[in-house]
Amino acid sequence: MTTSAHIAGDGQPTGSASSIIAGAVSGYHLLRIVGYSRTKEVPNGKGIDSCPFGAGGRTWHVRCYPNGCESKNTDYISFSLTLVDTIAEAETVKAQFKFSLLDQHGKPVPAYTKTTDFKDFAVGKNSWGYEKFIQREALEKSEHLKDDSFTVKVDVTIMGECHTQEAPAIVVPPSDMHLHFGDLLSSKACVDVEFRVAGETFSAHRSVLAARSPVFRAQFCGPMKEGTSTEAIRIDDMEAHVFSALLSFIYTDALPEMKQDEASAVAQHLLVAADRYGLDRLKLICEDKLSSDIDTSSVATILVLAEQHHCCGLKAACLAFLGSPTNLDAAIKSEGFEFLTKTCPGVLKDFLVSQVVPSLLGKRKSGA
Repeated sequence: MTTSAHIAGDGQPTGSASSIIAGAVSGYHLLRIVGYSRTKEVPNGKGIDSCPFGAGGRTWHVRCYPNGCESKNTDYISFSLTLVDTIAEAETVKAQFKFSLLDQHGKPVPAYTKTTDFKDFAVGKNSWGYEKFIQREALEKSEHLKDDSFTVKVDVTIMGECHTQEAPAIVVPPSDMHLHFGDLLSSKACVDVEFRVAGETFSAHRSVLAARSPVFRAQFCGPMKEGTSTEAIRIDDMEAHVFSALLSFIYTDALPEMKQDEASAVAQHLLVAADRYGLDRLKLICEDKLSSDIDTSSVATILVLAEQHHCCGLKAACLAFLGSPTNLDAAIKSEGFEFLTKTCPGVLKDFLVSQVVPSLLGKRKSGA
């Protein structure tokens, strides 16, 4: 809201401006439903809570009703957002939230993205949601249910206090540095180094590579630095499309668009390349991608990759997946499991320590 225009005594207008700004704080939570087919046994009206999470200085959890929250919506999956914090009798927390079903690329599916207006969370009404978020039959026929799993994202925005600002805020656009560097790579302007990878030639800039990778920095700037020879540097143990994606990330800090059926395989190769060239952020991005692609046919291969390249988070995700007897039984029958036992026998010991031993100890304590 702005105010302006005073008329001075001499008839000449003089102006001023102010802004009333409504503050807001946002956060989100990803809830992955693993083993969806087994959740169909949960009775109608019974909900399963996510882990608590923070957003806007408050604590929340998402509740999933696999067979609807009421008898009138037994064919649907219901979701609700609950304020966990204890609040005073007269206190109200205003929050807007959005539930989104994510596709296999982690992007919201428009048909199953639902946003509320601001709701009042208070004593006696600390939960809001969607009774008919998605029909089970529609989910089961969609490509968004993969390996008996799907993911829902909830975005939460908390209304903050309003304040007045005398001068209008200057809008600063987000950084577009990555676009400029991407254009520099694609234009090949001022390139000073070439790579020969699987029969293809790639041009780049030594200074950019050195700034982004400690390995390239040592190669181009260290005591054993290579000269400015025009001869292309050969990389014999990498596929051309993987090196292309690696260069794209170095220049733009983002991965190029990939076909859905190729994304997981490329992520595996990129993780190896990221570890080789010291690109820690790219390595974590690949770990995150692969952790969402774990299934019974790929878990052994991904676990070997995690062990060989010291990916603790990815390794933990694989071991947690194998903690399910059903998943473990299917994984043992896969081609990759024999490779796992021969290549990384120590991983099986880690699995016993992290999953099997705690389970046996729990049974002993309970007298089972």
